[in-house]
Amino acid sequence: MKKLPYTVTSATGDVIQIEFPLHTETMDAVRVSQLVTSFLQTIEDDVSLAGDVNNGDLLQAIAMTLAIRTGMIHTAPAQAAQIAEDLLHTALGAITNANWQSGPAGHA
Repeated sequence: MKKLPYTVTSATGDVIQIEFPLHTETMDAVRVSQLVTSFLQTIEDDVSLAGDVNNGDLLQAIAMTLAIRTGMIHTAPAQAAQIAEDLLHTALGAITNANWQSGPAGHA
């Protein structure tokens, strides 16, 4: 199975290195990476403008967005939902196994 290496730095300075397994029918891994970066930046931009958001509220909004986008796929709803669930399960497994490096700590 092909993997997409992805590194992200959180707002708190944590560096997360993830190896995302790609679906067998992935057409363009580079574009997938670009989309992930774009989505994360959009979230950061919104939080910067509108203020902090509760993590639970943020995850709920992302879940709703995934559901909406899944519903927009022209296929049987149950089939689209299963694909989305499988992809989410795989991605969550990858983040569970990610390499985390904590950002700098201390006081000035």
